[in-house]
Amino acid sequence: MSSVVAGVSDAAVRVIKTRPAGMNSAGSNPADAEPTGTHPFESSAVRRPTLLRATEWRELERSHEARADLLTAGWRSRAGTGVTHPVEDFLFTYYSYRPRILRRWHPGANITLADAAATSRATWKWYRSHGDDVSVDTEAFVVAKGPSIRFIRNLLARTAARPGNFGCFGLHEWAMVYRAPEHRHQVPLRLGASATDEVVEANRIACTHFDAFRFFTPDAVGLNHRTPTRDNQPGMEQPGCLHAGMDVYKWAIKLGPIVPGDLLLDTFELAADIRELDMRASPYDLTEWGYTPVPIETPAGKAEYARQQRRFATRSNDLRSRVLAAISCAG
Repeated sequence: MSSVVAGVSDAAVRVIKTRPAGMNSAGSNPADAEPTGTHPFESSAVRRPTLLRATEWRELERSHEARADLLTAGWRSRAGTGVTHPVEDFLFTYYSYRPRILRRWHPGANITLADAAATSRATWKWYRSHGDDVSVDTEAFVVAKGPSIRFIRNLLARTAARPGNFGCFGLHEWAMVYRAPEHRHQVPLRLGASATDEVVEANRIACTHFDAFRFFTPDAVGLNHRTPTRDNQPGMEQPGCLHAGMDVYKWAIKLGPIVPGDLLLDTFELAADIRELDMRASPYDLTEWGYTPVPIETPAGKAEYARQQRRFATRSNDLRSRVLAAISCAG
């Protein structure tokens, strides 16, 4: 049996971040946040098998659950009330993963949890018991999910290696309402319909992300200087794209138990922060929700958008690297 890593309790417990109200601190610059991953076993792609004592992994599990509860508090408080949020709900409706999935802590590959065989974790899919201990059944997961893992690894690696495009200015959101009689969000347009259309027509549209491009209005499709598709996604995705940055969360959650819990929540937190900029730079008027606009129709707004976009590109590439390391640990 592998040796126990001493001191993990002090090193691994993440300090839970608090936010003023809801998931994001409206009006702040979350792009300025530094990468803060603290899992003691995820930094190396050749992680050696490690045994965690029951007191250690239970402390990690409790810390993870508390952090997940904080990050999902707004969504859970609105559940069943009929109240929607034009910024935060996207992370639960578009991605459609429920809070309980985020709340479930996984240690990642090559970590054995001591004295866990008598817990419900031993019955979880993709876990296996070794006497009194439990670990992720990495081999079975990789065999079953091989094509998906290879796609994610290829996409993340190629995206991270590609130069970022910092001249799109979030115009994808504007193209989604261009000449449209109805809009996806029940929120007024900040400039009105005619002026919003004029912004689209006066700027170069260069969206590289298929899952944003597919929501363009019919009249906006031909204005895009790129033609992203599902097939060419690995060859077109780039780290400057806000939606590609949010999608790191999607890829992490699809990798299930081989992604350590704190890494999963870090990707979710990045997605939440990016979503705030995405909507502050959109044509929607969100002042009643506490969000100050980033007016990308002006030179100052474009400069601010690009500044935050560069910071998010750095954070997203840091997380791509960590997800790729988690995949490598799983073999």
